[in-house]
Amino acid sequence: MTTRLISRTFPSVKLRDCNPNPKPLISLRTQIPISSSQDNSKIPNPKSWSVYLILSTNQPIKTYVGITTDFTRRLKQHNGEIRGGAKASSAGRPWLCACLINGFTCLSQASSFEAKWKIFSRKLPRRKINEEMNQSDALLQHRRRALDKVQDSLECSHLEIDWKIV
Repeated sequence: MTTRLISRTFPSVKLRDCNPNPKPLISLRTQIPISSSQDNSKIPNPKSWSVYLILSTNQPIKTYVGITTDFTRRLKQHNGEIRGGAKASSAGRPWLCACLINGFTCLSQASSFEAKWKIFSRKLPRRKINEEMNQSDALLQHRRRALDKVQDSLECSHLEIDWKIV
């Protein structure tokens, strides 16, 4: 309750509330619930977090897993079209979206999912590439197998998983 009041006063304070249906805010001065009909323009809108997998198009072919609230902006950052982006992704430009996972209600959920996907990707043994398979297909199959392991270990029925490159 007080963290919401603080975050309204100090917008730089990040909320860590994952509850999609929070209790009404209570004004500490009057102890009256703040209704939605009042001007709440200073209260930040709830963000929908996404976890994404991007694939480089330059040699050596790489993949990158990250989280964002605005995938279009984030991909432009990775590709160097706008400022920002991860230093690790600058060598693989340009990047293509391989998979986008939507439905996370808070940064904590998205971060946990992203970390598990990366951990399973590192631990899962890589299969040998056969003659019919190229390097990007092998990397995507490896990431897909790791994602399957994440889905087995977490409750993911509320998530929308959209593979752009199969």
